[in-house]
Amino acid sequence: MLTPGEVEGMTLDHEVLRAAGSSLGSGGMIVIAEGTCMVRLLQIMLRFYRHESCGQCTPCREGTGWMHRIIDRIVAGEGRPEDIGTLYHIARFNDGTTICGLGDAAGYAAIAMLDNFRDEFDYYIEHGNSKFGGNLECR
Repeated sequence: MLTPGEVEGMTLDHEVLRAAGSSLGSGGMIVIAEGTCMVRLLQIMLRFYRHESCGQCTPCREGTGWMHRIIDRIVAGEGRPEDIGTLYHIARFNDGTTICGLGDAAGYAAIAMLDNFRDEFDYYIEHGNSKFGGNLECR
């Protein structure tokens, strides 16, 4: 996950993105509007990963479901401070433990969003709602 300032003037190749702490992955890109609730966005992403898990690998099947249940609880206003550490733990546990890259990708997305937008997650847990009203609209 890169900010607009980090991406500006950057070429989209493996070496440049690796040096920036990211990767090209499958070549897909998501551009996120300012003011988007990153907690809700992670909820949607984890729902996708949970749904797409074929279930063959236990870490992916259980990990994506567990992460999704935690983020659902946070969005419902019932988050606990320890949820952040648990999300990190599950995401790191999935890394390199599955046949395909889906479990890894779910973990990478969670870690990147938590690292870059930790204040939003902490705020949501403390106040039971989003700093941005749960906004997911693109303007």
